[in-house]
Amino acid sequence: MTDQPLLSRLDLNLLVALDALLTERSVTRAAERLHLSQPALSASLARLRTHFNDPILARRGNTYELTPLALRLTEHTTTALDAARRVFESQAIWTPHDSTREFSIYGSDYGFATIGKAVSRLAAEEAPGVRFRFMLHNPSIVDDALTRLRSVDGMVIPHGHLTELPYMDLWRDGWVVVASESNTEIGDELTMEALGRMPWVFTFQTRTAFTSAARQLQQLGIEPRVEAVVESFLALPHFIAGTDRLGLIQSSLTDYASSVSGIRVFPPPFDATPVVNALWWHPVHGRDPEHTWMRGLFAQAAAQVAEGPGALVERA
Repeated sequence: MTDQPLLSRLDLNLLVALDALLTERSVTRAAERLHLSQPALSASLARLRTHFNDPILARRGNTYELTPLALRLTEHTTTALDAARRVFESQAIWTPHDSTREFSIYGSDYGFATIGKAVSRLAAEEAPGVRFRFMLHNPSIVDDALTRLRSVDGMVIPHGHLTELPYMDLWRDGWVVVASESNTEIGDELTMEALGRMPWVFTFQTRTAFTSAARQLQQLGIEPRVEAVVESFLALPHFIAGTDRLGLIQSSLTDYASSVSGIRVFPPPFDATPVVNALWWHPVHGRDPEHTWMRGLFAQAAAQVAEGPGALVERA
C-alpha cells in the first residue's frame, strides 16, 4: 500500500489555485485573477498548506514571499496545468477551420521573422480561429528543452543544440557578414585578415549557446574580439551601424539588414557551413492530430521561406 495520496482523492481545482497563488504571491490578487472571493481562495490555500505541510506563502513585513518549496513548485505547477488543459481541450473530431486552439512555439526573432511569419499567414487562411503564440527562447530554455517542450507545441532551432527529440527539418540557410558603411578599413570585399582584426558583435556566446558560423571562425583559427553580445539577430545591425564592428546573421535576413541605415552586407570569405533549421517537439505530441496539422503547416511555410530571396547565399 503506497503512502502517497491517490490522485483520485485530490481536488485538481487546487492546481489552478496553486498556480495563481505562486504567480501572484498574494491571496487577494490570486482571488481577483480567478474571479473568486478571498475567503474561498484562503480556504484553498489552507488545504494546500495541509497537503504540502508547508506555508507556501510566508509573510515578510507587509508582503508575502514564496517558501523554498513553493519556489520549486512554480515551474512544475505551470507545466502540470498546461498539460491538464491540453487533455481536456482534446477533441475526438477536430477540424482546423472550426478550431480555436492556441499553439505555442519557442524560437529566436530570426525564426519568427522567417518561418513564424509564414506559418501565421497560412494559419489565417486555413484556420481563422487558430492562434499562434511565438515566444523567445533563451539558453536556459534550450538547455531544459525536454521539460519545456512538454507544455508547448514546439521549438524552432537549428540542428546542433537539441538531441533525442522528434524533429522535422525546415530549410537550409547561409550566413552573411554585416558591417558599417562608415567602416573605411573594409574595401569592396572582406578578407580573413579583416575578420581577425575587426571587433565583433555576437548574438550568443556561451558554452551551449552559439551560432555555427561563429564557432566555425574559431575552428579556422580566428578568435573574435567580442565587444557586445545581443541575443537578437534583428537587433544586431543596429549595434554595428556607425562602428568598426562586424556581425554574422543568416542569409534570409539580408534584405532586412540592408534596409538598416548605414549597413553593408558581405558574403563571408570562407565556406560558412549552412544552418539547417528544424522544428522540434516532445514525443507526447506525436499522435495529436492537431499537432500533426500544425507540423504540416510548418512544412508548407518552410517551402515558402526556402524559395524566398536570400534564403541560402552560397559563395561563388
